[in-house]
Amino acid sequence: QVHVVESGGGLVQAGGSLRLSCTASGSIFSFNPMYWYRQAPGKQLELVAVIDGDGSTGYADSVKGRFTISRDNADLTVYLQMNSLKPEDTAVYYCNARWGDNYQFESWGPGTQVTVSS
Repeated sequence: QVHVVESGGGLVQAGGSLRLSCTASGSIFSFNPMYWYRQAPGKQLELVAVIDGDGSTGYADSVKGRFTISRDNADLTVYLQMNSLKPEDTAVYYCNARWGDNYQFESWGPGTQVTVSS
């Protein structure tokens, strides 16, 4: 079993920054891929960023150049640094961990609210 929990959300003005954290526990290791998703009111869940065990990363076009995903393998923590925030970034942000022999299982955190005011 793997558990993840997010923190760091809040209210920020447009143009500001926030850093989200996701701490994992259980049968998870530094090489497991980790993801950040978000869901805005009335919209579908959107993949925001991913980081693989080798440190390679990927981003949604909407956040490229503004968001940075990173991980601290010693603490099993993944971060999402969000800069130049826009009102359209307002959403609940979720951390997702993939695990198992073929990463066939996934665990979700409860989410953290990010609100960007204009």
